[in-house]
Amino acid sequence: MKPRDPFDWDAAMAFGLGLLKLPPSTFWAMTPRELDAALAGHFGRARIQIPPSRRDLDAMMAAFPDSDGEMEANNDRP
Repeated sequence: MKPRDPFDWDAAMAFGLGLLKLPPSTFWAMTPRELDAALAGHFGRARIQIPPSRRDLDAMMAAFPDSDGEMEANNDRP
């Protein structure tokens, strides 16, 4: 079994050759930066959302506590 390549070539080829319909010669001539720009141009830039810290989560839970029985009442709904 060969080691896994850290880059997902199957996804890159599906995007470049399939979705963008680039000729293979154009796709293989692209630099990684150009491929990244094509991905961003098509899908937009992903915005990384940092999860709240434990301190922030505790503060939100204190500010917006669950009322007694609320979860059980919501679980009864279809």
